[in-house]
Amino acid sequence: MKKTIKFICVLFIIIILTGCTTTEQKQDDKFKIVTSFYPMYIIALNLTENVEDVTVENMADTNIGCLHDYTLTTNDLIKLEDADVFIQNGLGIETFIEKITESYEDLKIINSSDNIENLIINGEIVNGHIWTSVENYILQIQNISEELCKVNPKNENKYKRNAKKYIDKINEANEQVENAEIQAVCFDESFEYLANENNIKLTTAYTDHEESSLSAETLANLIDKVKTENIQVIIVAKNEENKNATLLQKETGAKIYELDNYITGDNDKNSYINSLKQNKETIKQLKETR
Repeated sequence: MKKTIKFICVLFIIIILTGCTTTEQKQDDKFKIVTSFYPMYIIALNLTENVEDVTVENMADTNIGCLHDYTLTTNDLIKLEDADVFIQNGLGIETFIEKITESYEDLKIINSSDNIENLIINGEIVNGHIWTSVENYILQIQNISEELCKVNPKNENKYKRNAKKYIDKINEANEQVENAEIQAVCFDESFEYLANENNIKLTTAYTDHEESSLSAETLANLIDKVKTENIQVIIVAKNEENKNATLLQKETGAKIYELDNYITGDNDKNSYINSLKQNKETIKQLKETR
């Protein structure tokens, strides 16, 4: 009798464990999308809105900023183990992409920058911060949507509907500001696309991403240029301390304005639109300095 009871108990445990495994397996059957960093994450959140059998996870922390010189962590690679798709910006932003393709040969990589021709090239280096251009950002949304439709065709209609909805909202928020050219100084090349779209003539003082200080000679030349050309505007990234900008302001009297380059934020799928609206308000203020 004791043996029979013991056997029944063991059998019952096996059934419970089997049921749990089956439940976990069903959860794992969801189509998993992993994005490289924040701008791609926000696009994916919008494209997958109300798509129940799809999950979205961001690889890098949402507050990591741009991925210049980013080193993959063990946790990053773990996120990719069961991913169906990895969405990248492309154009050299994800310097680690070769390691991912070597580690996961069967992983589908969506390059959001494919066939985008409106690029800023400095010498031989392509400026990869294309998402700060609303026009390019919309093209990225379309590229990602089209590729998701191919690899996950069961949700094709939802992806297309969500893409249109998101693009319509962006176009509505992209208020046109009076077309009056102004001059500005910036220490961040991510704003070059945004400046071009808003008729801002930008002087970009390039710095090393690991060491943001400028040489004394470079800074002296920049101060002289700002004074000579009567440049009244210094652009810095929102919530980012910039000692170069502070010193330039002190030496020239130019005013510092903050713009959002859309590279950090929370999990709000409307964050790009909210930042776009705020940028437009700031650009209106810039126009008043002309």
